[in-house]
Amino acid sequence: MLVEVIDTIALLIEVLGVVVIVGGFAITSWRFLHHGMFHDQRAFMHYRHGIARSLILGLDFLIAGDVIKTVIISNTGQQVATLGLIVLIRAFLGFTLHVEVEGHWPWQDSRYKEAKDSDRGDDHG
Repeated sequence: MLVEVIDTIALLIEVLGVVVIVGGFAITSWRFLHHGMFHDQRAFMHYRHGIARSLILGLDFLIAGDVIKTVIISNTGQQVATLGLIVLIRAFLGFTLHVEVEGHWPWQDSRYKEAKDSDRGDDHG
């Protein structure tokens, strides 16, 4: 009984992750299409960043659901190893998406990007 409840909770968390990814993609796409300036580089970058943010958040939910299912419900060695591989792949995706959105590694201060932009003479304001 308890295992079924936990399995249902894990499934709901995973479904929420999928909803976040699909919903974020839909909302971001609608905003981009509504903007109407398809050749505007800044609008395109906002579009890419919006999709990346949706993916990052959705991946967090998907990882949480996988962890709950694997650790609590079926914790065989092979499934834990598979979960570890999935978490590594998703963590790599999360890091690369973070760099795409923020312009710097997660462990670097945001001032790193600002200093780099000012060295190039970029002005985003």
